[in-house]
Amino acid sequence: MDFPSRGSFPPVILDDVRGAQKMLSGVSRVTPLEGSRHLSGLVGAPVLFKCENLQRTGSFKLRGAYVRISGLTPVERAAGVVAASAGNHAQGVALASALLGVRATVFMPVGAPLPKVAATREYGARVRLHGTVVDDTLAAAQEYARETGAVFIHPFDHADIIAGQGTVGLEILDQCPEVRTIVVGLGGGGLAAGIAVAVKAVRPDVRIVGVQAAGAACYPPSLAADRPVSIGSLQTMADGIKVGRPGDVPFGLVRDLVDEVRTVSEDQLSSALLLCLERAKMVVEPAGASPVAALLADPKAFHGPVVALLSGGNVDPLLMQRILTHGMAAAGRYLSLRLRLTDRPGALATLLGVLSVADANVLDVGHARTEPRLGLTEAEVELHLETKGPEHCEDVKAALRNAGYRVMS
Repeated sequence: MDFPSRGSFPPVILDDVRGAQKMLSGVSRVTPLEGSRHLSGLVGAPVLFKCENLQRTGSFKLRGAYVRISGLTPVERAAGVVAASAGNHAQGVALASALLGVRATVFMPVGAPLPKVAATREYGARVRLHGTVVDDTLAAAQEYARETGAVFIHPFDHADIIAGQGTVGLEILDQCPEVRTIVVGLGGGGLAAGIAVAVKAVRPDVRIVGVQAAGAACYPPSLAADRPVSIGSLQTMADGIKVGRPGDVPFGLVRDLVDEVRTVSEDQLSSALLLCLERAKMVVEPAGASPVAALLADPKAFHGPVVALLSGGNVDPLLMQRILTHGMAAAGRYLSLRLRLTDRPGALATLLGVLSVADANVLDVGHARTEPRLGLTEAEVELHLETKGPEHCEDVKAALRNAGYRVMS
């Protein structure tokens, strides 16, 4: 299904998305909506997760990739396809190609997480590692396409891709007809544009909110300039929305149909991922947690029912470990402090007893006796504690002060 030029008309319309939905029947899963009691309480209205992290390949990317490759001519299919990706698009293209019997080559950065590289290979694609950043990988894939005649499958900048991703919006309308707000992560714009096309055509009253990582927010300056603008440094853990320039095709759709673009910090992303894991029992990657981060940051700004799209769950276990540690710190679940005590037998045991009564879990203890800044009979202790939140942190510090200790940090 390739889309003809429509001149001044939108590059994707509702009929295109409906056609993509028929094409994807039996290929992609109709992923569930799951309620979040915690977020519903904060927002003051029902909040539901659209769980594309449970989609085949672990993200929504299969939808657009399958529609795009399905639209190739027999000659184009025979030439094969090529893509560049750090993870989700790679796996979507690999599986879609395998289902359609098309040879696929996927370029991935040298530092791409090993589980994502392995999964892409297992879906049947030939993986070539090149470059250290996605821009280098993208250039290599495009050069490969020019040299071999393979069709380059862009992750977001094509009408077929947008139509495929828009099927998520049709599912949301079927599953939650009373929805008032849809919150979706925003990178290059393919997913948000597709959802906006589908939803606004049927329910123009539904508010669409795009969410970008503050360290990779290319849409705010682009919308201000009324054209796609490239930004320089990209600094975010959310690699799924780590895009330096909006796509030419989705930009106009996002500009005209998405009601608002918000940004979230790395701390907010970490806290959102932690909430998804602890409260919803959902493994979600940072980009997929960005809508949750926006809800946590300003819950009263959203009118419900709200559907927050968990766009993917492909997160490297090592990154997950670091993110969870960061998220717990951002949520006030860790407390680090220093204090001094008299250097005598049993002093440390007495201190730990105070912490035990305060119900603080000791993760690490550093004990210094020989620093020049210490008195002859003093010792300094550095503590790293696990707590239950910001209020508990204050309770622990108060308990130490009440026991006669001077808390220095």
